[in-house]
Amino acid sequence: MPRLLILLLLLAGCAAPQVAATLPQPLSYPPAARERMLRLALGEWQDWGCQLHGLPGPSIAPCDRPGTPRPEGAPENFPRVLAYWRIVPNAEGAIPNNRPRYEAALRGEATRPALWAEPYWSAAFISWVMASAGVDAPEFAPDASHARYLDHLDALAAAWPGVAPFLPASPAVAAPAPGDLVCRDRSRRPLADWSGRALERGQFRPMHCDIVVATGPGVVEAVGGNVSDAVTLSRWPADEAGRLLPAEGPPAVVIMQNRLGRTPPWSMRSLAE
Repeated sequence: MPRLLILLLLLAGCAAPQVAATLPQPLSYPPAARERMLRLALGEWQDWGCQLHGLPGPSIAPCDRPGTPRPEGAPENFPRVLAYWRIVPNAEGAIPNNRPRYEAALRGEATRPALWAEPYWSAAFISWVMASAGVDAPEFAPDASHARYLDHLDALAAAWPGVAPFLPASPAVAAPAPGDLVCRDRSRRPLADWSGRALERGQFRPMHCDIVVATGPGVVEAVGGNVSDAVTLSRWPADEAGRLLPAEGPPAVVIMQNRLGRTPPWSMRSLAE
């Protein structure tokens, strides 16, 4: 066996007990948490004007409040994105940097960069949805980076696979379901497989995640922030089994399967009803 492979196996064997020892057992959440998560994601999409991206055609998800989509730089969207950033502990100066831009926008002045154009707020949006749905930080750690909150979910899954709120799955095998996170690697050298992330855990990697809100024959629909400068519903092609097919943009590298309401004791209650 090559020496490098032996070393990696030894390191993996040493790391697993340490992860389990440092991460407390996550709490179990009722099905209402997942349902609220989906309502919040869809509600924000509707508030932003029901913008669509990807496959042509009407969305499966209903749009109860259609309107004219307005981008992040529109002054009326200032409180929306501000609310997302307020959830994130490491907001990287997002709010203090954008308050002066908002003041300028109120005076009718153009700013460079435009209001909320930087830093990217897609991870803040996911963090806001999770926190507003009532999922606490030990189960979903809000972060300005998708990669870092995914690292936390990954570590929970490794330490507590029976009760973790999310479990990683390969997009080549798993069909996304409502509530799941579909995550893509936007780096110049994307990961070939999510298992490779374990070797760089904790390091920044440009990624993007969306919340699956609906599925149907040949399509998966997901809501994400900072997509075309708004909260947008993306429509992706799927095969007969519901698995994602190649589409425009970076390929999906991991599906975080949502287990809110599906771990004990809630899973046992649903079986008994």
